[in-house]
Amino acid sequence: MTARKSGSRLETEIERCRSEGQWDKIPELVRQLSAKLISNDDLGELLLGESKLQQYLKENPIKQDASPRGNRPRLVEVRKHLTAALDRGNLKHDYLQEARLLMAKLCYVEGDYREALSQYGRVTMDELQLVGAPVYRLSMIAEAYATKGLCLEKVPPSSPSLTNKTMDRDQEIITCYEKSGDIALLYLQEVEKALSAGMQNRSPKPGPVAQEQELGYFLETGLQRAHVIHFKNGNLTRGVGRFREILRAVETRTTQNLRMTIARQLAEILLRGMCDQSYWSPLDDPPHHSPLDDPLKNTSHTKDYALSRRPRIYSGENLFCPQENTEEALLLLLISESMANRDAVLSRIPEHNSDRIISLQSASVVYDLLTIALGRRGQYEMLSECLERAMKFAFEEFHLWYQLALSLMAAGKSARAVKVLKECIRLKPDDPTIPLLAVKLCIGTLHWLDEGERFAKMVVEMGEKAAEFRAKGYLALGLVFSLKATDASLRGMQEEYQKKALSAFQRAQSLSPTDHLAAFYLALQLAVSRQIPEALGYVRQALQLQGDDVHSLHLLALLLSAQKHYHDGLNIIEMALSEYPENFALLFTKVKLETLCRGPEDSLLTCKHMLQIWKSCYNLTNPSDSGRGSSLLDRAIADRRQLNAMTLPDFSDPETASGSNSSFSSTETPASLFLISSFYHAPYPPPGPLPHPPLPPHTTKSDSTHKSGSLAFCDHAPDRRRLSTISSVHATSIAASRVEQALSEVASSLQSSAPKQGPLHPWMTLAQIWLHAAEVYVGMGKPAEATACTQEAANLFPTSHHVLFMKGQVAELRGAMEEAKRWYEEALSISPTHVKTMQRLVRTTHTHTHTLSISPTHVKTMQRLVRTAHPHTHTHTHTPHTHTHTHPRAATECFLTALELEASSPVLPFTIIPRML
Repeated sequence: MTARKSGSRLETEIERCRSEGQWDKIPELVRQLSAKLISNDDLGELLLGESKLQQYLKENPIKQDASPRGNRPRLVEVRKHLTAALDRGNLKHDYLQEARLLMAKLCYVEGDYREALSQYGRVTMDELQLVGAPVYRLSMIAEAYATKGLCLEKVPPSSPSLTNKTMDRDQEIITCYEKSGDIALLYLQEVEKALSAGMQNRSPKPGPVAQEQELGYFLETGLQRAHVIHFKNGNLTRGVGRFREILRAVETRTTQNLRMTIARQLAEILLRGMCDQSYWSPLDDPPHHSPLDDPLKNTSHTKDYALSRRPRIYSGENLFCPQENTEEALLLLLISESMANRDAVLSRIPEHNSDRIISLQSASVVYDLLTIALGRRGQYEMLSECLERAMKFAFEEFHLWYQLALSLMAAGKSARAVKVLKECIRLKPDDPTIPLLAVKLCIGTLHWLDEGERFAKMVVEMGEKAAEFRAKGYLALGLVFSLKATDASLRGMQEEYQKKALSAFQRAQSLSPTDHLAAFYLALQLAVSRQIPEALGYVRQALQLQGDDVHSLHLLALLLSAQKHYHDGLNIIEMALSEYPENFALLFTKVKLETLCRGPEDSLLTCKHMLQIWKSCYNLTNPSDSGRGSSLLDRAIADRRQLNAMTLPDFSDPETASGSNSSFSSTETPASLFLISSFYHAPYPPPGPLPHPPLPPHTTKSDSTHKSGSLAFCDHAPDRRRLSTISSVHATSIAASRVEQALSEVASSLQSSAPKQGPLHPWMTLAQIWLHAAEVYVGMGKPAEATACTQEAANLFPTSHHVLFMKGQVAELRGAMEEAKRWYEEALSISPTHVKTMQRLVRTTHTHTHTLSISPTHVKTMQRLVRTAHPHTHTHTHTPHTHTHTHPRAATECFLTALELEASSPVLPFTIIPRML
């Protein structure tokens, strides 16, 4: 009785050691078992053979695609033990099956694949019981299926040992691997369950901690080989389904690395090989006919085997299930990223170097796939946050730094992107593309011209190392100097920068004569410098190199208008609009030219067309509606008449028609008149980039250009936060823009309309359209309609100095000179350098009082701005009132200057064309 109890305890301990892989303890336990129970000699031979085989494989692991090992002394001992156990015939049925499975495994290790298949043929593997089986036996069965699949792959098809008539050879191999993978997952779950139970029941005394279970070659092959064969056979549907089955199984510590690899591979397949039409939910059955699969091969999408016991899977009511392929790929990659960050090897000591490299490579692949997945959705903000978490890997790693810089650029975080690009330049100082990207940001959204000049000179100073990018370096340098010339407040400094810009552009063109941008920007700089004939020659050269470039066509139209060839300029604009029908910059220029060539009626028709384009491009709710019914935008589009045929009641809501002629809207307060939004004329860029507009679903080739060139506000330059085309930057303007930024939130809180949805750019464009229409109505002498259009713009941006300036023009048209003067003064209090407001204020004051009440400082400022920053503005509009009676010689000089500028003035300033790299 005592011997039976002792044998039972020994058998339990042996089973535990076999389950946990503690093979070094088996010989001692077998010795004790043989001493207690003499009848267990055959079992002892089996256990000794198994332990020596597992120890050998642990010390000499099998590598992928390794050649047969042949007989070795230690393997000979294993064969002796297993042969002795099988020959005596005293083993129980279960142990006999185990001995044959071990013998087949030994034959595979020795390279005798046919003998291994013969041994498996003596065991009915499908009848091996999984329910109630010990944990170690689950592992043995899983390894047996994997080994059989390996043998089937290595034995030639013509071998007589392949006599299975129920399924073809490939399907049998796949079934072996899939069964092996399922049973391996079940085995690992049971091991983890046993370890958890043992830790809970363990006494508080300190003892050895159980080591993490290792997969081993055969179990890993069973888990990873099936989907590889599916993909090789062109059955992508089954391969994706196999991935999902493994990922849905309850996770164990042993399979964490495997799950990260599989999740990454599945995400890559979803991103590269599956579209929305071929996607199916992970909880649904795969489609019978899928475009993912090879049409030449007739494959089944469902399993053709069943197991008596399957691994546990995650289930419950609150589980998230993705509904489309990008969503599933993103979920998988975020899980992979979390696991990669958790298991990151950051130590720099030499012993951990190889592990650190593997950890970095694994994380880099995940972040590259995240870039693809999030880039497709335009989620650059989220991508930059993910890459910031990758910075723990990024010490001296250029790729991750560069990815972060690009993501910050796409997310609009330009200032941080420049800082990251500086680190990229340090890591890769000979790459000219990196400083060029920094220049692009500096002269674009940030307007850091000194920094931009430094980056551009880096490229130029590389010399021949920069290769074809050297011309781009000179082009960037010319753009910096051109913008500095625009910003210069002194005439001498402006001319110096203009000469430098022309020299840089000429150098860029000589280095790259086939680059249309070099010829275009050279033409643009000559146009700004009022060298119109030379500019025409270069813009024609740019169009010969790139005939459909929208900015070159726009510049050509402006140059023709500067030579007073308005009809020719209008023809060029209409030709460009046939290629870029949604480019608002071209449409605004068309309004100006149509007013001169065809009259205001056609201009108003173009304004209505712009409203229709805006409505189709931006599916936004107009805040000017305020819930009172259709807004003026909707009514103007729905009305079949042109805008000039609509009367005042058509422009007004029934509730507000009676008060539409009021000088102030019912919602404006005196405080709001002194506030300003950051609308357009903001010479000093406030913090934070302006969001990009949402692209319409029917984007054309014009989308990439009209979104960046559509911010011309009436006849003034656009906001530099979007285009780097502000005419000037002066101390007063900088102060005004800072006031605008500080008070913008207060201004929006005083509006009675609903808050604007989404990015600011679409609302800016809509306000421009209304103000262009108002300007046309002012020219037609229709103050009521002009008031309605101006009010629509005021509802969007009530404190813009452009809106206040237009209100002054409308009041002046009605004969309310005092009111007009008040609006002009309000506009100047917000933007002291707005030249047209100064001009109108001078004219209004002189007409009303026959005196000059504007200060001499404002007069000098106006003259300087007109001559340097606003050369398209005619100086003679204020000269008679300022100097005729007091300084006749100065008045004569102003007249001559005005005539000179008027002879070469386009309908809109040349600087409305963006200067970007």
